[in-house]
Amino acid sequence: MNILIVDDEEMIRSVIKEYCEAEGFTTDEADSGQMALEKLLTNKYDLLVLDIMMPKMDGFSMLKELPKNKQIPTIILSARTEEYDKLMGFDLGIDDYLTKPFSPKELIARIKAINKRSSNNFPTIYKFKTLELNYSAHTIKIDDKIINVTPKEFEILSYLIKNKGIAISREQLLSKIWGYDFFGDDRTVDTHIKMLRNSLGKYRNNIVTVRSIGYKYVETEE
Repeated sequence: MNILIVDDEEMIRSVIKEYCEAEGFTTDEADSGQMALEKLLTNKYDLLVLDIMMPKMDGFSMLKELPKNKQIPTIILSARTEEYDKLMGFDLGIDDYLTKPFSPKELIARIKAINKRSSNNFPTIYKFKTLELNYSAHTIKIDDKIINVTPKEFEILSYLIKNKGIAISREQLLSKIWGYDFFGDDRTVDTHIKMLRNSLGKYRNNIVTVRSIGYKYVETEE
């Protein structure tokens, strides 16, 4: 697992690097959002540990600049504890949010939880008419064209398809998709479902709202 650590404080980067490498992970570092963006556009990483408040370009701005086909699982690491910042992060597609000061052991636990979820994808392809979802490649195609979605949108669609025809509550999605000690509420799920439906275009109606419960995936006519 290759992790990009982005923080303007060298000591914090060093501590995270030490704990990550003790677990057998490889690491790279960036001290600004701008440097991180350049590295993400030219290198392959499996996970991003990202500070918000940095010089040149803050963490949120970097996430907004990152093309959808380059987005990767992300843990925000920040001294900012406001609910607004957390919700903004999750709306941008992050996987977790950890506030400073933090426990390096807890960070490693969260990294492992994300890695475990990613490795549990089935190496198969789901097809329905011209919709194709490749679990191992983490890609979605419609009419043989790649559809750009965030990692969270891909995980949501994968989970709904895996449980095709079953009503999945918002609480289940929060637990299964966001996982370990997640901070969030129903608005986070609804926002991601809305974005996913927009991405699916003519297959948007395959995700059905189940009143008072949540959502389910069905194979419906276009």
